Amino acid sequence: MSSNLLNRLFSLEGKTILVTGGYSGIGRTFAETFAELGANLAIVARNKEKIRAAAAEIAEKYGAKVIAKAADVNDSAAVDELVQEVVAEFGQVDVLVNSAGIADSGKPMVQVSDEEFDRVMGVNLRGTFIVSRAVAREMIKRKSGRIINIASLAAKRAINNMSGYCTSKAAVVHLTRTMALELMRHNIQVNALCPGYFLTDMNREFFTSETGLKVIKNTMPMRRLGDLEELKSTAVYLATCPPFLTGVDLYIDGGHGL
Repeated sequence: MSSNLLNRLFSLEGKTILVTGGYSGIGRTFAETFAELGANLAIVARNKEKIRAAAAEIAEKYGAKVIAKAADVNDSAAVDELVQEVVAEFGQVDVLVNSAGIADSGKPMVQVSDEEFDRVMGVNLRGTFIVSRAVAREMIKRKSGRIINIASLAAKRAINNMSGYCTSKAAVVHLTRTMALELMRHNIQVNALCPGYFLTDMNREFFTSETGLKVIKNTMPMRRLGDLEELKSTAVYLATCPPFLTGVDLYIDGGHGL
């Protein structure tokens, strides 16, 4: 495949991409991938210090223009404001990646409090909706855009003691389909990425423990976790996908869902 064809199909040069949860894990992997390919970035998270540090590191490493925005994705007023700030800075948002998410408390559902359940649903589902709504309003003006929602294998596979997480990610997949249906008339593609178990800072302690190693050995077909590097090509594809690809939930799970 010639370099000209690759650039035509997969170039992100000069594009503006907003990534929530962008300082670690999957969000950070996506952000670095896009920066390496020449995109302008806005990375968003609640932790002001971590998001600023990540923005500085990515900008220095890849020579990209990166801005950090500290905001709670569950706060609609703050989200609306930050989207307007990103548009003022870069002119538009070409791609949105909804990667902000939290895990459950690890309790059986009969022990989960209202507040614990609402917290997970608030970040994982409501936050995805709020950020998508704000960005979609800007994308509609330009009749162009792509939204990538990070869901999970847990969207279709029940997991013990993760009632809130599994429910929220299943809801994100169906929200993705609804958004895709409504926004396709505006030339906006919406797809969901559903990763299996990838080693991240969030799960590293568990999966390096004796119990975690047993889980890997006994339940994962490949007998290993995914490497975040294995998501980079998918990140590029979903950010540059053809208009005819929309409403898809794409599972990358090492065969775990089988």
